[in-house]
Amino acid sequence: MLRTADFPGPVFRDEAPATAAPSVSERIRARLLQAGQRHHANDNISEWIREGELDELQAEVRDRMQAVLDALVIDAANDHNTNGTAERVARMFVTEVFRGRYVPMPAVTEFPNTSRLNQLMVVGPISVRSACSHHLCPIMGKVWIGILPNEHSNLIGLSKHARICDWILSRPQIQEEAVMMLADELERRVKPDGLALVMSSDHFCMRWRGVKDPEASMTNSVMRGAFLNDAALRREFLSLLSGRDD
Repeated sequence: MLRTADFPGPVFRDEAPATAAPSVSERIRARLLQAGQRHHANDNISEWIREGELDELQAEVRDRMQAVLDALVIDAANDHNTNGTAERVARMFVTEVFRGRYVPMPAVTEFPNTSRLNQLMVVGPISVRSACSHHLCPIMGKVWIGILPNEHSNLIGLSKHARICDWILSRPQIQEEAVMMLADELERRVKPDGLALVMSSDHFCMRWRGVKDPEASMTNSVMRGAFLNDAALRREFLSLLSGRDD
């Protein structure tokens, strides 16, 4: 008698596991790498982000932030204070405090210097907010801008200085690099004979953690063109800042 066991059924090889679709952060990173584009914490990567991907990115950050809360042994599901925290933090990072990484430069109206202005102009103090790229702690401060235009300079509206500052500063970075990036952008747009910047700020990576010094602050400056070469002009600019910290 023939038995079923004598005729074994077909042998199936193990199927390869389905490959998960790349996450939105992986897709964006792949475009950056293909283009040979640097994507440090203080770089703007908006050119490589497609329509709708910021919403996807926020959702991915939310899920990963929830994993951080889990790793910290926080019961966010039952704790009314941290329930929804992952979503709030993701929205804050992508659409607010790190927004300068993910969106293009805001529209800035430029005007020709028809009156051929060539006297010192000072804008500030402009309140700025950023984050230390070492600990992601807040940086809160003020910026003063000095411009010596020439007849070929492009003049920009007063509020546009603040918009450019916000776009540059809304990224994780160190203050020394932030003022250089801001100077580069203003110099490119205005094309003045001289440009001066002073930034003074409080760093919560020193106030909140580490040495926990409540009085620690940092002030640095960038001087270019006429401000670098003309000591009298430099003194005039710095003297105009005295007493203008509020």
